[in-house]
Amino acid sequence: MSAEVISIGALLVMFVVGTVLPINLGILAFVATFAVGTASLGLTEDEIFEGFPAKLFVTIVGVTYLFSVARRNGTIDWLVAAGVRLVRGKTALIPWVLFLVAALLTAFGTFTPAAVAILAPIGMNFAYRYKLNPLVVGMMVISGGHAGAFSPLAVSGALVLGLVDKTELHVSAVALFSASFLINLVLSILTYALLAKRPVPVAEGVAETADDDLTVSGRPDWHQWLTLACLVALVVGALGFHLEIGFLALAAGALLALVDMKRQERAVDGVSWSTLLLVAGMMTYITMLEKAGVIEEISEHAAGLGAPLIVALLLCFTVAITSAFASSTAILTAIIPIAVPLLLSSHLSAAGLIAALAVSTTIVDTSPFSTNGALVLSNARGVDARRFYRQIIGYTGGIVALGPVVAWGALVLPWS
Repeated sequence: MSAEVISIGALLVMFVVGTVLPINLGILAFVATFAVGTASLGLTEDEIFEGFPAKLFVTIVGVTYLFSVARRNGTIDWLVAAGVRLVRGKTALIPWVLFLVAALLTAFGTFTPAAVAILAPIGMNFAYRYKLNPLVVGMMVISGGHAGAFSPLAVSGALVLGLVDKTELHVSAVALFSASFLINLVLSILTYALLAKRPVPVAEGVAETADDDLTVSGRPDWHQWLTLACLVALVVGALGFHLEIGFLALAAGALLALVDMKRQERAVDGVSWSTLLLVAGMMTYITMLEKAGVIEEISEHAAGLGAPLIVALLLCFTVAITSAFASSTAILTAIIPIAVPLLLSSHLSAAGLIAALAVSTTIVDTSPFSTNGALVLSNARGVDARRFYRQIIGYTGGIVALGPVVAWGALVLPWS
């Protein structure tokens, strides 16, 4: 049996076991990484550990810790109240406000995970306090981030356009941005229409309404003013100076804890350690597959199958499935060069296929194994974590199944 079959088979087995049984999938992933990496792929332990997502680990720890601190000193409650005043009490509009803010942030240069890291904790607190469906709120924050992610100023947009510029092809920046924005907008409309009224997976022993242990006044106290200043500094540092958001969040959280030690002594409990274990294990495994060339080999097999239209659809499915478990940026970097020979030798629209691949790669970042999905999962409040995890898995599964078809049908098929 080939190493490719063994590694993909192990991935499927541990995914099924980790979803059905009460065992953290990250533990299974770490075990499988060592077993498959050493026995089947011939990697050393040092090479395997290179795949550990240290940056993502620090980002999730830092952001969830900071917002745990902000929740304990009442700042999140104040922000929630201010947000409701902003929409004049129409809490049903909150998911759309978050969608638009996320789109604006990414369109003007914010890396999508950074935008989600800033907005997901706030959105999850809105959902908790006003009984909004946390799945809808979280997924619309992510969709908003992707809606703006392929503008010429955005990280992903600049990456894709830069890769295309190195070839003989031409892709309009407006076409790429419009495709991503419209498909994510439609996805958000469907998500809101179909799921907004669905019941919330409330955890046992947790009231369905928000806690009222903090009285939210019209003006913040000095602890809350300092917290707001730290949040502004976090945004400026991450967006304006491109500093690592995880380290900034840890520094801000530590400062706030030092000036409010009595309330913050248990703030570290707000870090979602189970989510960190899950995400770190899965990303270590997928990175190992990338290092061994398994992901690239799968894509190359798809590219050599024959009919251009069918190959285009298979490529969209390949990147969607892979990106649900791995870095969408890495997948985009790998798949576009593979698609170039197909475009040069066929009548397919370069703009259409490149946009379809970009959308198919990023639209599945709702997965709890991706940075964005993990941030939503780790910041959810008052929900049954396992049920919420399964809801996100089900939602992502639907996108993986239908997203590539929609992207291919809307962006590739009409121009073939």
